[in-house]
Formats: sequence, C-alpha cells, structure tokens
Amino acid sequence: MARLIFLGAPGAGKGTQAKALATLGQIPHISTGDILRGAVAQKTPLGLKAQSYMDQGNLVPDQLVIALIKERLSQHDAQKGWILDGFPRNATQASFLDELLVEIDQTYGCAVNLEVPDDVLVQRMLGRGRQDDTEVVIRRRLQVYHDQTAPLIDFYQSRQKLVSIDGNVSPEAVTDELRKLL
Repeated sequence: MARLIFLGAPGAGKGTQAKALATLGQIPHISTGDILRGAVAQKTPLGLKAQSYMDQGNLVPDQLVIALIKERLSQHDAQKGWILDGFPRNATQASFLDELLVEIDQTYGCAVNLEVPDDVLVQRMLGRGRQDDTEVVIRRRLQVYHDQTAPLIDFYQSRQKLVSIDGNVSPEAVTDELRKLL
C-alpha cells in the first residue's frame, strides 16, 4: 500500500511522474488543483466556498484545502493508497496533513522530492511555450517555491520521511527510481 507525497519545484515533473506511478500502482493521483476544480464544477458546499475565494483572486485558505483533502482521502479508491501532488505546500500544511492522517487512520510512506537545478527548470518551462512563462516570471515562481518549500523539505527530513530523487535525468529513469517506492 503506497501513500506518497510528491514535492518539487514547478517544472520538476511532479504531475507527470505522479500520474505514471499512480497508474503503475493502481492508486489515485490526488492533485489539489484537480480537487479544487472538481469541487467547484460539482458545486459542492466546499467547492462553493473555495470558488468565492478564487473569484476574488485570493488563495483558498489552508483549512478549506484540508477539508477538501480529507473528503478526497476518505473516498473508497484512496483506501488502498494515493499520491499527493501539490499539497502540502508549506510546513503549516504538512502539520495539518499529519493531524488529518491520524484522524482518518492513515499513514504515508514518504515525501518524495524531485531535485532539478533551477537553470534546468527555467529551460524546461521556457520550452513549454506558455505565454506567461517568461524567464522573469519563472525565476520569481522558483524563488517563491524555494522560500516556502525549504522548511517543508526540512520538515520531512527531520522525520526521516524524505526521499530525494534526481529529476534531472530522463522521465523514464525517474519513473524507474520511483517504482522502487511502490
């Protein structure tokens, strides 16, 4: 039973690798972005609350995201395992997640950090050709990521739950390394 938390900078390949590993392990890939979009589209009570924040251009508060995660992790298909992608984003959210997992009687195996040098990430994201992916914007996003995630890496490292994977190799090589965690 694999329960993994995926960490990594924008462009590191978290989503791609989480999808591949979820398929291999026949467990759900749980992306907070997908959960938010789904809850909003289905007009669930939590989705309507989330939409009110998003419509104003605000971040959805941690407690609401936690409630959405709790709802998702409680679903039948998540009982045999899951891969979390995009949550937690900071040490506060990681503490909330730890409390939630105790509450719903689940544990996780490890937090997987996909390590890729910033210069490689910049080139990858520039190569996507998205209009908003300018080098200045990308470097700013990476700075925000490093500011918010360094404590998160320490959080999991201090619990001996961090596994670092070299994400600066072929996607297939990364998947082969990740497969060992299943």
